[in-house]
Amino acid sequence: MNDEADDLSGPFGFEVDPRRAEVIGEIHARPFLLFEAPRTVVHLAFLTSAAAAQRDRDRMSRLCLAQGVSGPGPAARHFVLDYLGGRLRWEQHAEFTTYTFDAPSAAFAEENGLPFGREVAAPGPLISACRVDLRLGSRTDPPPLDGFDPTSLCVSRAMGGAATIVTDFRQDADGLTRIRIVDHELKGAQMGALVQRLLEIETYRTLALLGLPEARRLTPAVSEVEHGLAEVTEAMRSSSGLSGNSRLLDQLSGLAARLEADAAASAFRFGASHAYHDIVHDRLASLREETVEAYSTWAGFLSRRLAPALRTCTSVEERQEKVSTKLTRATQSLRTRVDLELEQINRALLTSMNRRAKMQLRLQQTVEGLSVAAISYYVLGLIGYLADGASEAGLPFDPAIAKAVSVVVVVAVVALLVRRVARRHSDPGGDEDD
Repeated sequence: MNDEADDLSGPFGFEVDPRRAEVIGEIHARPFLLFEAPRTVVHLAFLTSAAAAQRDRDRMSRLCLAQGVSGPGPAARHFVLDYLGGRLRWEQHAEFTTYTFDAPSAAFAEENGLPFGREVAAPGPLISACRVDLRLGSRTDPPPLDGFDPTSLCVSRAMGGAATIVTDFRQDADGLTRIRIVDHELKGAQMGALVQRLLEIETYRTLALLGLPEARRLTPAVSEVEHGLAEVTEAMRSSSGLSGNSRLLDQLSGLAARLEADAAASAFRFGASHAYHDIVHDRLASLREETVEAYSTWAGFLSRRLAPALRTCTSVEERQEKVSTKLTRATQSLRTRVDLELEQINRALLTSMNRRAKMQLRLQQTVEGLSVAAISYYVLGLIGYLADGASEAGLPFDPAIAKAVSVVVVVAVVALLVRRVARRHSDPGGDEDD
């Protein structure tokens, strides 16, 4: 009884599902960090494969050990390290890894004030990079817009008007997308939540657009398959004969294989783009934006840019599905035609084989008749020699009568023997019956 109790680690001694800790922990995964203005945040996102992610985890663990702290565990997906007078946050996602460093704004003006490029090496290709500057300001003051491109400038109130957020979604001289947050009256963890949402919007909107180059690459390929399908279906109208239809069927199979290979290769990218777009939409909704006169909101600007790109991806997916359906119908139709032609050929072949079998049977019957005559002739010749010899020896019978009588007997016996032999050769089970 005590041994069973020792195995139970849940509340009131109940057995715990092994997935419970992971599920509960997911609720608290990647918590908001606390920020106070003035502060600067630099955020980098790298595309990483499974092998690269493991190497990056090992590198992060060594960096933590060099600072005298234990690094992320084998199953950890995020970790925060106090470093260079600020905080270095490491996160691993399904296909990318992010490094976020924040420190007082004054520290960024110092030489070697950032860990990137030294202790933090790129685990994969850089896909997103941005800098967030946190400032204090009054609601009544005009938003600080210095350094931004006015042609794509987005300014709005966020979090119920408690902050103003500014960006132009363009890269500066350092290759970073600049975001400015003016804190009016954010409270508690609101600033941390706002910073994380803006970083996610910048990261995920970039990842969502990765499907667009794939869609552009596949568009000519889908068009070629559509053109090839049109040519084959047009040729099907005048095609006849097994060889011609088989050639068209091979062409359809090649088109289908090419289309399915492209669709399989792009399925993940298109699916991920839609998922990232949904995340961006959710994060934009959570900002609770309020319009600032004469400026575009973040949601309005990104909707105008992201929606056409996602529609392009959706269009390519739909074209692939429609062409695949048409290829399937054309293939089935042509395969039915080929099957019918094969049946006709097989029917003609069976008819020919049946005719040949009948001819062979007749020939066999003719041969059997000739065989009976030939064998009987030789047997009767032997009997004739015996009868003549017996008559010369003085036996009391007429050799001519003996020969005449033996003709009927010999022919009957030989005919029965020849028929029996032929039946045994034509019947597979004849030997077993005997």
